[in-house]
Amino acid sequence: MTKHHIYWWNLENLFDIENSPRRSEFLNNHLGNELKGWDATILNQKIANLTAIISKFNNGEGPDILGVCEVENEHVIELLISAMSTALQKDYGFVISEGDDKRGIDTALIYDKTKYGPEQLTFSLRIIKRNTTRDLFQVHINTANGNKLICILNHWPSRSGGELTSEPFRIMVAENLSYWIERIYEEQGSDANILLMGDFNDNPYNKSITNYLMAINNKALVKSNRVRLKYFYNVMHRFLDAQIGTFVFGNTYNMLDQFMISKSILSEKSGLPFKLSTVEIIAYPELTSGAYQKPVKFGRPNASTFNVNGFSDHLPIKIVLNEKDPTV
Repeated sequence: MTKHHIYWWNLENLFDIENSPRRSEFLNNHLGNELKGWDATILNQKIANLTAIISKFNNGEGPDILGVCEVENEHVIELLISAMSTALQKDYGFVISEGDDKRGIDTALIYDKTKYGPEQLTFSLRIIKRNTTRDLFQVHINTANGNKLICILNHWPSRSGGELTSEPFRIMVAENLSYWIERIYEEQGSDANILLMGDFNDNPYNKSITNYLMAINNKALVKSNRVRLKYFYNVMHRFLDAQIGTFVFGNTYNMLDQFMISKSILSEKSGLPFKLSTVEIIAYPELTSGAYQKPVKFGRPNASTFNVNGFSDHLPIKIVLNEKDPTV
């Protein structure tokens, strides 16, 4: 049995340096003073802090797969991978979706090159909501056993302006994703192994997730469903009463970061390669503070919340999938 230790983490504004030559003039102007003081020293400190946490993943073995969001470009991912590879003595690769987000932040998938590959097939779906929002990013991961896991990375529109005011934008993305998943099933077959991960900026019980993406907390319905193949099982419901959230606003816990799995991964049908094992919220003592276990954010030098010893305003999450040995 092969275990796949898969993580997701919103890295909180992992930007390139202020006035970076790798950033367009338009984006430099748009960001304005947001990155004032964000120099190479600060960027390297942020990378070091993130790497210190990532190096603890999987009991010090590091992640097999790590999905991330709020990264600006290939340069900052390369810096992170270099630090990870040095700390963990592993060879990591990555794929990134560089879209047209108005703040220049994107999603990326980091993977252990000795366990997956050699070719990672990727697709991006760009969604317009007046302005372009973050792409949905689909990555086909090929395991050493010859099985395919389709990962779709998400960073849905924020709650800026209020949860209800912004909700239609997340519903719109959910509808697009549902349509896209139907096309995946048409192309890959009804037993396609699909893992959704991301910062959805809604909780597992919000209607964008339950009514439009059709990700639910009912294993029996997902397993028995033969018509609406887009039903997914949302594995994060188990944490809703646990007095912890991946993001804390005021004194309210939010489970914005989520994993959702397709019927094939939940099914007990023989011959299917992947099975759900465990799910966790990563809350190491240094990652949280206070009675509400609020994530310790890094922030930016021009903000009052800047903390050179911080990490991110979101907690990482983990899912373990077991893969059947092909010789058994």
